[in-house]
Amino acid sequence: MTTLYKDLEARGIVKQVTDPELEIQLEKKKFTLYCGFDPTSDTLHVGSLLPLLTLKRFQLAGHRIIAVVGGATGMIGDPSGKSAERSLLGDEQLNHNLNGLRSTVSRFLSMEGSNAAVVVNNGDWFRDVSYIDFLRDVGKHFTVNHMVAKESVRARLEDREHGISYTEFSYMLLQAYDFWVLHEKEGCDLQIGGSDQWGNITAGIELIRRMKAARGTAPKESKEARDTFGLTHPLVSKADGTKFGKTETGTIWLDAKKTSPYQFYQFFVRTADADVPMFLRYFTFLSIAEIEKLEEAIKTAPEKREAQLTLARELTRLVHGQAELDRTEKATQALFGTGIRDLDERTLLEVLSEAPSTKLPKARLDAGIPLADALAETGLCQSKGAARKDLTAGGIYVNNERAAETASLSASDLIAGNYILLRKGKKTYHLLSFS
Repeated sequence: MTTLYKDLEARGIVKQVTDPELEIQLEKKKFTLYCGFDPTSDTLHVGSLLPLLTLKRFQLAGHRIIAVVGGATGMIGDPSGKSAERSLLGDEQLNHNLNGLRSTVSRFLSMEGSNAAVVVNNGDWFRDVSYIDFLRDVGKHFTVNHMVAKESVRARLEDREHGISYTEFSYMLLQAYDFWVLHEKEGCDLQIGGSDQWGNITAGIELIRRMKAARGTAPKESKEARDTFGLTHPLVSKADGTKFGKTETGTIWLDAKKTSPYQFYQFFVRTADADVPMFLRYFTFLSIAEIEKLEEAIKTAPEKREAQLTLARELTRLVHGQAELDRTEKATQALFGTGIRDLDERTLLEVLSEAPSTKLPKARLDAGIPLADALAETGLCQSKGAARKDLTAGGIYVNNERAAETASLSASDLIAGNYILLRKGKKTYHLLSFS
């Protein structure tokens, strides 16, 4: 039987660990672990899938999860991986984002049962800590030399244009204090995060050690006695060097209100062959053996895109549910067939969100609109003459049905009561919207 740690290693999820003893301890006891999420938005994007799903893997293995939303640290911003200072959030926006993040996280983690996950706000414990108290109790345990040596700080210090403010410089201490509070109040003994969090995680472990030493409760220096650990996962990047989760139309979010299930599904269907094996390991709960079969399919029959379709199905089901996956797959099939007429308005507009469109008064349909006129008017064809040539050649489709040379558009062609889909060739779409 594969252990949790071995499975994480096989998937390439383990980047760094503060102590190799962690692998042994994970088999001996159930950990309480945490990961932090910045409230820069009211939901998370696909870039947060890896930490979220890594937490889920731990929970499925019986460990207890704490998701920390940074009500306090989010007001400052983590300098890790950033080249410039973040904009500070106001109280109203911060509270809105915190509520949204709680909702998002709870969709991935079970909030019930013996190892129910909890979502906490670090603003709750920072609220009553004065600046003087923090300097006295926490700041004294860190030297500036130690802090400057951290990669996230050093990189910004070397950037003469932007530098780093004292506010962001202090972020490391705030995150370290999070670990200390959770260790004391919740018995939290493991923190996970992206590899850019390594300095913050190790600072937390050091603070716990020093705080315990100061009051005489530090564990003895032996492997068995070490009681706090850190684990980082790689930062997700694409093989071509472009940023994961970004498209020409914007960020891919985990919220259907910001990124529709259809757009989400299509994002993963379009994954490059070189990226699919890694994404299957990171983001799905398929076994390594199943993933290796899909990797072989990429080599032997890449045109079938079996691996991409599996990735898209697994993630759409995980993020949006089976019903949305079914609707999305129906819409995908309809885009290339006459089933397009059966789609509801919401699904139709999702499917054709990237297609150009033209608005026309519905009254024009009463007398019928010569299709050649509509093709020229929308720019799908350069002129009425060019439109007639394309019609004669059989290259024009109305609602995915090949159009006759003398075709006209009428109310009987409407989809969802308001739309007609024109297509030239295999992939050039134009949506007519009538009102």
